[in-house]
Amino acid sequence: MEKASTRKTVRKKSSKAGNGRKKTVGRKKTVGRKKTVGRKKTAGRKKTAAGQKKKTTRKYSRKAANKVGAEMHEMKRGRLKAGRSGKKVTSRKQAIAIGLSEARRSGEKVPSEEKLELRLEQERRAFRS
Repeated sequence: MEKASTRKTVRKKSSKAGNGRKKTVGRKKTVGRKKTVGRKKTAGRKKTAAGQKKKTTRKYSRKAANKVGAEMHEMKRGRLKAGRSGKKVTSRKQAIAIGLSEARRSGEKVPSEEKLELRLEQERRAFRS
């Protein structure tokens, strides 16, 4: 569907013959926002043959994630204490470690510390090369 022009062309009358200059009358066309050049689209999640998203198994259970979240909340409120010393925890990483260790003690699905260390080492090697 083509857009109709909103400008009208009117011939200006003048006393001199041959000076018939065109004058535009009507609403001016508004300029829209400039389009920015976006990033290249990368490949999204892999899809299965049926066109559905491929599901992966969780490394951490939802309860373990909730425990870590609760420990982070306590740390932010200043109520989280370290094990033997009883000192206040201020490090985010330490709060996560406490939450994961509590989840392991209660039997939640959390990868063992050895597996985590191996995975981190593999990621470091892949990053370097």
